[in-house]
Amino acid sequence: MADTTSIEWTRSEDGTPGATWNPVTGCTKISEGCDHCYAETFAERWRGTSGHHFEQGFDLTLRPDRLRLPLTWHKPRRVFLNSMSDLFHQDIPDAYIAKVFAVMAIAGKHTFQILTKRHARMRALLSSPSFWHQVAHEGREHFIGCQQDWLAAGAMLGGQPLPNVWLGVSVENQRWADIRIPALLETPAALRFLSCEPLLGPVWISDYIWQPCLCCDGEGPDEACDRCVSAGCEGGHRRMLDWVIAGGESGHRARPMAPVWATSLRDQCRQSHVSFFFKQWGEWAPETHGHNNGTAVLIDGRTWNDGNAPGASDMVRMRRVGKKNAGRLLDNQLHNAFPAPVSPRTSTLEERTAR
Repeated sequence: MADTTSIEWTRSEDGTPGATWNPVTGCTKISEGCDHCYAETFAERWRGTSGHHFEQGFDLTLRPDRLRLPLTWHKPRRVFLNSMSDLFHQDIPDAYIAKVFAVMAIAGKHTFQILTKRHARMRALLSSPSFWHQVAHEGREHFIGCQQDWLAAGAMLGGQPLPNVWLGVSVENQRWADIRIPALLETPAALRFLSCEPLLGPVWISDYIWQPCLCCDGEGPDEACDRCVSAGCEGGHRRMLDWVIAGGESGHRARPMAPVWATSLRDQCRQSHVSFFFKQWGEWAPETHGHNNGTAVLIDGRTWNDGNAPGASDMVRMRRVGKKNAGRLLDNQLHNAFPAPVSPRTSTLEERTAR
């Protein structure tokens, strides 16, 4: 909703703050990562306050007056779409989502970061030719600023994913990794990312990062094959995930994150040359002063309060110190990597269909 935001992973590499854009606000809980939703907590604070933007609290609300907002921003920026909602919520009409995509197509100088927990609807809509016809229709009907704008947007709507739109899914534990990541990989996207925040358990993603390159019967890369070159095939495989964000939970009911959950993701990314961004520890940080009255966390996610923890070798003690004091250092290092922009590409599902 703001021209600028403090969310670290919307910043440009030079440190310029990004923005948030909320053409929808409000949502409903769908998985464990939603339990202590910061957006709901903020919005519900104002429920019933006459005239306030969140007078209806966190009820799902379309905000058509905000649809044109990115078209008023002259300086290119990264934009987190729907920080206060989920664009693919089941109660948002297809036509409204098409309007949002039409704006993103026209506002090609900005980079839009879309994060969802509704992986199935995202895949269904963005794989549908009829949806993209609807995007084109909404753009022509409502958002043409000048002929040049729509000519540029039309080039982006030529059957390829929008190159200025990054698609991501939330992954809080292995259960949702195994459900959401495959759907993301089957969704046409120029760039794909994961947000493992709040990270509530260990997550193994390495099996999803590289997929067989089917351009030339899985035998690529073939320098003579344009599809192999454009898809970035390496040794018969192509990297399907470009970026991973990880972080712990904040807020007064925050759950602790075991350090090994974050370091494991970092190491998996490093091994596969995937950009890794560590956003925060959240409210809890690893115990570093030898106290024995913190909360014990096992690597499988179970926790014990003071004095009740078993003497397990895979246990670490965490202390609630507050988000600011916990900071963003992982093994005494900042991890601020961003993905390099990539050429638009099709999904493995589309390639199978083409064959």
